[in-house]
Amino acid sequence: MPSRLGVTWGRLWAFPATSLGLLVAAACLASRGTVRRHDGALEVRGGWATLALERWIPLKGGAEALTLGHVIVGRSEEALRKFAGHERVHIRQYERWGPFFLPAYACAGLWAWTRGGHPYRDNRFEREARRGA
Repeated sequence: MPSRLGVTWGRLWAFPATSLGLLVAAACLASRGTVRRHDGALEVRGGWATLALERWIPLKGGAEALTLGHVIVGRSEEALRKFAGHERVHIRQYERWGPFFLPAYACAGLWAWTRGGHPYRDNRFEREARRGA
């Protein structure tokens, strides 16, 4: 079990991305979505979050869920349950990489693509999340 200092440091290190997630949570609440605290993270679903995941994620069909720091955004309750393990691996990645996670994630997708792979499926962070789920 991580020490209290380790947990605090992980939360602070991930906070730049968490702050983006908190903006998504506020927009979600303003559009009749829901936000709850669960297992050390905020889970956001419905309302604006569903629209954003469906239309603004550059994947065919959008995304069912994504993580911003300690905020997990899902299209629905079912998506939050189905991808809980996967998204919690991303939380641990944010705790390791801190403010460098989003640029590192983008670079990993670009690296996969330049090597003939898929920028999402072959992204090293996504492969780790699939293994850890």
